[in-house]
Amino acid sequence: MTGAAGFLAVDSGGSGMRVVVGTVERGVLARRESREPVRTGERGIDPGHLMEQLVPMVRASMAESEVAELGAAAIGAAGLASLGDALRAELPAALAREFGLGRVALVADAVTAYVGALGPRPGAVVAAGTGLIATGTDLTCWRRADGWGHLLGDCGSGAWIGRAGLEAALRAYDGRPGGSVALLTRAEEQFGPMGGLPGRLYPRPDRPAVLASFAPQVAACADGDPVAADILRAAARHMAESAAAVCPGTGEPQVAFTGGLFKIGDPLVVPLEEELAKRLPHARRVAAAGDPLQGSVRIATDLATGALTLPGDEALLCVANGKLD
Repeated sequence: MTGAAGFLAVDSGGSGMRVVVGTVERGVLARRESREPVRTGERGIDPGHLMEQLVPMVRASMAESEVAELGAAAIGAAGLASLGDALRAELPAALAREFGLGRVALVADAVTAYVGALGPRPGAVVAAGTGLIATGTDLTCWRRADGWGHLLGDCGSGAWIGRAGLEAALRAYDGRPGGSVALLTRAEEQFGPMGGLPGRLYPRPDRPAVLASFAPQVAACADGDPVAADILRAAARHMAESAAAVCPGTGEPQVAFTGGLFKIGDPLVVPLEEELAKRLPHARRVAAAGDPLQGSVRIATDLATGALTLPGDEALLCVANGKLD
């Protein structure tokens, strides 16, 4: 077995959980993944359900990597900022009981996305998939914008784009102004007759994901359909506004974008670059270096070596033995 204590890094999100175990000297040694998202309820994120999934994956990873003990962990979790009270109260003790862990960083997924994309440097990161949140720091404190969910915000996200596209399809179905026949055709191909869409959509617990599934269809229509193109331009404007709200106003901050939404390509990325140039002329646009799991790995290894310099925040980044300075 390896002589050095290992680290644990976790990325828990809406599509499941990813877990890695490794050592500072040798890097990542084992990976596991679950497709089951951690449950949320009246107490927010369910720490019992998280541990139920996490423990067997960690034990299997430790056996595979021959890591005998864990010295530090970073647990990145979607919803931690607003739904993480039970997790913060119970998870560090549960990890200490199971694995002897004494140093545990509980980290919002927006921060792991930031660290994965930019590392410990000033800037702003917009993480966009089904939802959307912007996070920024000047290395003295964190700022966030949006991330309020598909009913109240997530403006410019996959769910937002998909909902706007379906609204345009329904306008065309009704004969109201602002509709798109092209989007109506694609919506009926994907979901069936428009008249039955509300009954198929509203009862589903995964409504945001269903809405987001239509975003690629909006992008596919954007080249020849002005309504679809306008939806993506509006999404780009919302993203740039969120980035500007959190980006440091001085110096030479970096700005990066991460998440599956950007796979739809130029119909979204081109107007986004134009909006950024208008709102953040002092910032440098860079490609994201890594994803939220890599951000969690960076935080875990820095915690293990005493090199963690990121600002602490009760909701976004805290450690088991107290808030970071």
